[in-house]
Amino acid sequence: MNWTLEVVIVPVSDVDRAKTFYADQIGFAVDHDTVISEDVRLVQLTPPGSGCSIVIGTGVVPEMPPGSLRGLQLVVPDLKRAHAELVERGVEVSDIQVLGQNPRPTPDPLDNVGFVFFADPDGNTWGVQQISSRA
Repeated sequence: MNWTLEVVIVPVSDVDRAKTFYADQIGFAVDHDTVISEDVRLVQLTPPGSGCSIVIGTGVVPEMPPGSLRGLQLVVPDLKRAHAELVERGVEVSDIQVLGQNPRPTPDPLDNVGFVFFADPDGNTWGVQQISSRA
């Protein structure tokens, strides 16, 4: 049986600001933005190519302090290109970092060990790792 992670709740203080950041600056697709009532709104966004979405909103998401989510991770096949895209979109992103050593040779020295990091406007943190192919 497969167990798939499909949704992660991201706590934010301003839904519109977060939606703009994730959609316009990071490039996530807006799957839906549903206003159920004056106090209830749900926005689902999905990274390109991902089977897992994030949800931001009010009234239907668990109570978590905005900015309290740490260490969400995206994986890309080309970290240099991803870094350039984030910079081009105005995201404050770290320089490319190499964390550790590969246990075996890889086609690209950044595979598995290359990362960049950024935070959303509330301080929720993300890492982006390069994995160009899996064994």
